[in-house]
Amino acid sequence: MAFNRKTLTGSALLILALLFVAVVLVSNVLFRGARMDLTENNLYTLSDGTRSLLGKLDEPVQLTLYFSDRSTADTDNPSARALRAYYPRVRELLEEIAARSDGKVRLTVVDPVAYSEDEDAAVAAGIQGLPFGPAGENVFLGVYGSNSTNGEEKIPLFDPGRENLAEYDIAKLIHELSTDKKPAVGFITGLPMTMGFDQATRQMREPWAVYGELAQFFDVRQMNATALKTIESDINVVVLVHPKDLGDDALYALDQFVLRGGHLLVFVDPNAEQDASGADPENPQAALLADKSSDLSKLFKAWGLEYARDKVVLDRAHALQISVAPNAPPVRHPGILGFARKDLSSDDVITANLESINMSTVGYFELSKDTQSKLIPLIQSSEQSMSVPAERLKFLADPSVLLTDFKSSGQPFVLAARLEGQFKTAFPERKDAGHLAQAKEKNAVVVFADTDILSDRLWAQVQDFFGQKVLNAFADNGNLVINAVDNLAGDSDLISIRGRASSQRPFTKVAELKRQAEDKLRQSEKDLQQKLSDTERKLTELQSAKSTDQAMVLSPEQKAELESFLKQKIEIRKQLREVRRELDADIEALGTRLKFINILLVPLLLIVAALGFVGWKSRRAAR
Repeated sequence: MAFNRKTLTGSALLILALLFVAVVLVSNVLFRGARMDLTENNLYTLSDGTRSLLGKLDEPVQLTLYFSDRSTADTDNPSARALRAYYPRVRELLEEIAARSDGKVRLTVVDPVAYSEDEDAAVAAGIQGLPFGPAGENVFLGVYGSNSTNGEEKIPLFDPGRENLAEYDIAKLIHELSTDKKPAVGFITGLPMTMGFDQATRQMREPWAVYGELAQFFDVRQMNATALKTIESDINVVVLVHPKDLGDDALYALDQFVLRGGHLLVFVDPNAEQDASGADPENPQAALLADKSSDLSKLFKAWGLEYARDKVVLDRAHALQISVAPNAPPVRHPGILGFARKDLSSDDVITANLESINMSTVGYFELSKDTQSKLIPLIQSSEQSMSVPAERLKFLADPSVLLTDFKSSGQPFVLAARLEGQFKTAFPERKDAGHLAQAKEKNAVVVFADTDILSDRLWAQVQDFFGQKVLNAFADNGNLVINAVDNLAGDSDLISIRGRASSQRPFTKVAELKRQAEDKLRQSEKDLQQKLSDTERKLTELQSAKSTDQAMVLSPEQKAELESFLKQKIEIRKQLREVRRELDADIEALGTRLKFINILLVPLLLIVAALGFVGWKSRRAAR
């Protein structure tokens, strides 16, 4: 009977082994190309927008990924190591896109070794080389794309700091290869942004810098708001700046444009400082008293968006310094705001990786109570902000008076946002041909509660250099507008792609241990510094009490005080070293526990489970 049990046990193990091999072979055939993403943030799962974009490809796209594998293999350069660590993420993302494209996206990976034909090809393709190699040779990490009609696009360098937008950048490259014309952008403005005749100076005025930037990248078409009744079907985006008292026909044209899937970029303002309304050479006060606010209230209400055209946000934390008089020191103006990278949304391509944005006399947005729309902030004020009537900022000689009765609201205000939803018409009573009462699909409108953000004074200086206009930007306002139009001008699937989580997994527990140790160190160092100051003070007091001829001789009290301090200093330094040792011990213990779990405990549990399963099968067979 014992022999039979052994025979059965051996037979069972052999059958399990054969079954395992058979399952592997069959699964390789049946599930070829199947993938499962087990990462916490689904890093290897393409967004719906990217998959839909790939499904619309009519012709093949060839992608060539250039990465200097051999040049970064044994480098000590930290920047080269960062590129090498980022490369697998880029390659796997491109491989996933190629795998999901049904053969429409073809990927080739090339290692452009120094002084090789591959390096020449990378340079010719516009891939950016960085001198990070062991001998100073260029290192590459970029992608070049082409289509069957000689279209070319590239990402010169994959920046590890832009990892959360890598999928968007690649999808945008593929989208641009699948289209062959410049996006058409309609432009409606109530401000003197374009070239024209200036009545005040009796001279031709230059266009604003941001308008010139838009004209370089897009087919910009100026539209007359007073005569607007329809929007041409080939226009992808309409930029609407400072809409003041638009007629119903113009509003209806914009309403139906959005419901048909068109994209709208809106700039409204409670106090547009560049608005020349009421300008009268014979009455200078007329311009100061004129209404310089704008709104899109009828459409906003239909879309579930609330905006107060008579309220301005003051923000103490983001207030910029301005000069109010030639010889006076600069003062902070809580109505003129500056935002750094950390204050901007890092998950939206419009604001991601911008360094600074300046705004002035800004309004704010809120969602209506019962709306189904979604408001996604791009720029928000700090919690140290409040709203005040826009009239308070008129006739303001000293901005500091705005802070005298400042009462923080304790919550941020949304100054710029992306509004998403399946919008309804603001004109349900109209029955025009092709009228839509509601959009068939969800859409997005980007809104800014400031028009001054577009003015040159807040972001750029335009200088004449031997007859050429040279733009010197000191803020990213222009890039912000280009990003917004570029994003909205793309396919709706491209617009839907959001920033992804980073593949970097920081050791949060270790970082917490280090923070706790640093807190202890700082406190101990603070105590030591305080005791040093006390000792110096006591020594000074004892010294001042001595006569002139004894000034250079330490008294017994001074010697005792000095010896006491030296002993305390040695003890405190000992404590500092002990804190360091405890930190290293805690990190080492954490590492040991993790190694035990990963190397011993998990395999041991699997072995126990396998043995238990085999034992259970043996007992069952014996019975």
